[in-house]
Amino acid sequence: MPLGVLMIRLEDIKKHYPMGEVTVRALDGVSLEVAEGEFLAIMGSSGSGKSTLMNLLGCLDTPSSGSYSLQGKEIAHLSDDRLAEIRNREIGFVFQTFNLMPRLTALDNVELPLIYSGVSREERRRRAHEKLVMVGLEDRMHHRPSELSGGQRQRVAVARALVGHPSVILADEPTGNLDSVTSVEIMDLLTDLHRRGHTLLVVTHDEEVAAHARRVITMRDGKIISEVKDGT
Repeated sequence: MPLGVLMIRLEDIKKHYPMGEVTVRALDGVSLEVAEGEFLAIMGSSGSGKSTLMNLLGCLDTPSSGSYSLQGKEIAHLSDDRLAEIRNREIGFVFQTFNLMPRLTALDNVELPLIYSGVSREERRRRAHEKLVMVGLEDRMHHRPSELSGGQRQRVAVARALVGHPSVILADEPTGNLDSVTSVEIMDLLTDLHRRGHTLLVVTHDEEVAAHARRVITMRDGKIISEVKDGT
């Protein structure tokens, strides 16, 4: 699908952690651009910096230095409160461990981000129902997580990520807790969301997961060391 305007721009992003007398360079000069409508996979082994990069992209952390522009707005060094507002408005998260509230139904779990946004109860219900239908869970929306399979829980998580109409969806090892058959189903779902126009960033160590993306970057020692686009 044709790509839209530039959504994300990172320029010389560095993230350093003091560890006693040693400084850990989790990110060491990362520059990256992501256009609206892209499907990007971020690969790398443990300690490569991919999770740190995801945390920064998701406004869960801030860089030591460098520039991060989202939708044309500089957000690299905003306050925690402002970052929380941007997370809730602009970013949908899908986690390896699903992060669902065990006492709530699937419908209630999907509604949660809208409660924090001040959306009316009627509108929350309508949008949560709509997204659960979209991910194929129209017959399971009143079940709690313990009554759902791993794949169904991840579908609830995807619906929750979509319900606030975010600018970008960040998926961190979205198939890490799933069997191979269910993993394929979840990646097919994410690929379908990309076809619908959603911008997707997936962090993974799994080459089969990364193969669904249109562009793959690989990280090592806090740097981007390679990039493959559309299989080239």
